[in-house]
Amino acid sequence: MSFTVAIVGRPNVGKSTLFNRLVGKKLALVDDTPGVTRDRRPGDARLMGLKFRIIDTAGLEEAHEDTLEGRMRAQTEAAIEEADLTLFIVDAKSGLTPLDKTFGELLRRSGKPVVLVANKSEAKGSEGGFYDAFTLGLGEPCPISAEHGQGMIDLHNAIVEAIGEDRAYPEDEDVAETNVSIPRADGDDVEEIDEEPAYDDTKPLRIAIVGRPNAGKSTMINRFLGEDRLLVGPEAGITRDSISVDWTWRGRMVRMFDTAGMRRKARVTEKLEKLSVADALRAIRFAETVVIVFDATIPFEKQDLQIVDLVLREGRAAVLAFNKWDMIDDRQPVLAELREKTDRLLPQARGIRAVPIAGQTGEGLDRLMQAIVDTDKVWNKRIATAKLNRWLETQQIQHPPPAVSGRRIKLKYMTQVKARPPAFMISCTRSDALPESYVRYLTNGLREDFAMPGVPIRIHFRTSENPYENKKKR
Repeated sequence: MSFTVAIVGRPNVGKSTLFNRLVGKKLALVDDTPGVTRDRRPGDARLMGLKFRIIDTAGLEEAHEDTLEGRMRAQTEAAIEEADLTLFIVDAKSGLTPLDKTFGELLRRSGKPVVLVANKSEAKGSEGGFYDAFTLGLGEPCPISAEHGQGMIDLHNAIVEAIGEDRAYPEDEDVAETNVSIPRADGDDVEEIDEEPAYDDTKPLRIAIVGRPNAGKSTMINRFLGEDRLLVGPEAGITRDSISVDWTWRGRMVRMFDTAGMRRKARVTEKLEKLSVADALRAIRFAETVVIVFDATIPFEKQDLQIVDLVLREGRAAVLAFNKWDMIDDRQPVLAELREKTDRLLPQARGIRAVPIAGQTGEGLDRLMQAIVDTDKVWNKRIATAKLNRWLETQQIQHPPPAVSGRRIKLKYMTQVKARPPAFMISCTRSDALPESYVRYLTNGLREDFAMPGVPIRIHFRTSENPYENKKKR
């Protein structure tokens, strides 16, 4: 991207609506409630051939720096400092407020180019608010409707004029498409493989961080990055949007998604929290590995177990992080208890990797990243068909399939149909009669014999056709 643009303004003027329109996706949460956005959210924007990086920000408010609103304002000021150009959004429908004038003066002092945008200009009676915007001393306002897409030509022209045509359209700009959606990590069907392919560690690693509210997810990510990139504090439920941050670990690109805390469904009654949880679920589906953050002082709440089960049902690789380890005094017995409970309460994820960490101090974070990479390797694992069939024959000798109604079920052939997560197909007789206990026996055997701990394993059964079934009796 040739330049960066920050969208700023007081709460509820339509910043996130404009952000979603420019990136072409509904990435940012939008609601009538003021102050929905809290963290900086970056995105790749396109506007009539103009390509740039855009940052959605929290609404500017006057507040003490120790309060949540004050920390939100600090995030917005950091975005202004990072950006080459600022879009200052005012509400033409409701008119100017003292806050608009205060922050207009702040932007004027920043010394950076500013484009004044009068949003909601399609509303009846918005002319007064539009003309009032001239009093801010930031030039002629650009009238738009972010919700309906009106005025985008004028906005394009205003941005080009403010940033300069050379920066807006650099001659060496790559003409390839840049606003590409993140592909789903479901994996593609594969044919039979004779050799096990090597793990590709050159691809960026996508990680989602999930957990209950106030488990320390944002604090942990800030420690990974070495900066206060995400809004944190003692209040529970600060994070609302799922924010992605990019960084490098041991030479490998990592994209990490911070998500809103997930409470029990019965407690989620407000519309805004429902939107936040839906955004977190979307981040889980786009990720490859999901880190479930537990509070080590109160681990294995019912909601913790439900989140792990949700991640595994989505087919994602899972790693447990027991956060706030620095608050545990007698660590050895607590660690032994956590290991025992992990094995007992999460039998569907036998062998899942669990790492004690302290997001506040950074203790254990390197071990956590190594566990994530190791789990991702297992999640991408492919096993040669010949090995699988030799293994299947051995399993049947050690523990033959049961006989149902006097007829024994025979497992004939096995192959891996896809990875991410590992999925297998077994051709057999009477697949509908195979008991669930035998399926678990095969699943656990795959985990142990092919070293696939902690990832979901799918086994599909297909009944082989009987060539004599439709022949008439002579």
